[in-house]
Amino acid sequence: MAARDALGLKTEIVGVVATQANAYELSFAAGHAVPTNSADTIADGLACRTPEPDAVELINKGASRIVTVSEDEIKAAMRIYYTDTHNLAEGAGAAPLAALLKEKSLNSGKSVGLILSGGNVDMDVFQSILAEIPQ
Repeated sequence: MAARDALGLKTEIVGVVATQANAYELSFAAGHAVPTNSADTIADGLACRTPEPDAVELINKGASRIVTVSEDEIKAAMRIYYTDTHNLAEGAGAAPLAALLKEKSLNSGKSVGLILSGGNVDMDVFQSILAEIPQ
């Protein structure tokens, strides 16, 4: 957000949370940090139960919305990254793609950029995700 603002751009920033770790979604809606009792998600980097109040303030100032993605959507995005681009993405790294796919019709015709970070998924976990047959 700071880079966007410093460059005078109008880039829309969209946050992503996992359905089972939605403290930042709740915080975004409330306008202040809202803790949750659980953050049980395959997307370890999104597993937050107690949001940082300063982060919530920044997100509320700069993000347009928060998209919530399910475990199945995250796993599908992990598989897509691997099969289509040969990139290894852990759950949190694949969550932005999961959100883009979820909002495919909303983003149709737009230029969209995603950040892919994190490839330190446990091999056994990743193999089980690759082996899952999509529903």
